Amino acid sequence: MSAGTPGGLALLGQTVPVGTSQRLIWEGGGTFDGGSAEGIPVFIVNGNAPGPLVCLTAAIHGDELNGIEMVRRIMQDLDPARLSGGVVGIPIVNLQGFRRGSRYLPDRRDLNRFFPGNPSGSAASRIAHSLFTDVIRHCNGLIDIHTGSLNRTNLPQLRADLRNERVRQFADGFGGLVVVQSPGVPGTLRRAATDLNIAAVTLEAGEPGRLQSVEVRIGVDAIFRLFQQLGMLDRLRLLKQPKPVYYRSTWVRADDGGILFSLVRLGQVVSAGDILGTVTDPITNEQSLIYSPVRGRVVGMALNQVVMPGFATFNLGIEAGDARNGSLMESLEAPPDEEPEGSRDLGDPDEQERPE
Repeated sequence: MSAGTPGGLALLGQTVPVGTSQRLIWEGGGTFDGGSAEGIPVFIVNGNAPGPLVCLTAAIHGDELNGIEMVRRIMQDLDPARLSGGVVGIPIVNLQGFRRGSRYLPDRRDLNRFFPGNPSGSAASRIAHSLFTDVIRHCNGLIDIHTGSLNRTNLPQLRADLRNERVRQFADGFGGLVVVQSPGVPGTLRRAATDLNIAAVTLEAGEPGRLQSVEVRIGVDAIFRLFQQLGMLDRLRLLKQPKPVYYRSTWVRADDGGILFSLVRLGQVVSAGDILGTVTDPITNEQSLIYSPVRGRVVGMALNQVVMPGFATFNLGIEAGDARNGSLMESLEAPPDEEPEGSRDLGDPDEQERPE
């Protein structure tokens, strides 16, 4: 779909005229008590000239605050008179989780494991289907904004399926952000959008439950750089040199339980054999060390906390030359390393329906 064209932008049963901004309501938020669906605000800026329609989504996990503020600032700053194309902003997708300070829907299901959804499935699957059908499939590009999961933090980064040419070109437009190759877990919004040939990326920045001004600023600047590269904006913004692309990533896990103390910081480059952190048993005072198995960059990490054996502690991005066998194509085709436990859906596996 191209926005900014005569006749206006048709979305959610309404038409947003060229050169205007509107606040619409998506009625698919859903409730779990049989009551009426809860309306979710959707902000639209339809530019004065033709161009792509890009969607920004945040707080699919209700405790991830940084993305909410990114979307708010961007939508407030956009001037439809100076915009080519259009932008759809949904700052809080999971409004019920947000109000409860929870990552999940009220039934403890992770909404970001049910896309593209099923209109006759579970509540989570119906919500996912409504969002995907009523909004996402109308867009040319998608930026789904997240943070690390519980007690973990992420370096500001993009996650994108670089095997897809449209996605690769879309990711190139952000500039200045680390890019981690990932096809996306089945059921996630990004994966479903990419499968529909929408240029989709995940923007990860910071940790849940907090509003972090530095991470928010980095994300906002990167998204405006993308708009400029897409020809949607003509404004003075310094373009940044692209950061490294990591075609593989791996989680380093603790072998022993105890209290984790990190010795590295987000963004730090480490070599194979470097000590990443320590785990100390507070009862016996025995200490074990966590070593880096590869040369890489710390793109995600657990915050200092009590950990169990096997706990995912440090996420290392591996450049193509350092990937297994040194082959870029093997790196792109390799299965992704499993995500930390905190990011997985807590619902019953048989409730993760696929669309009919």
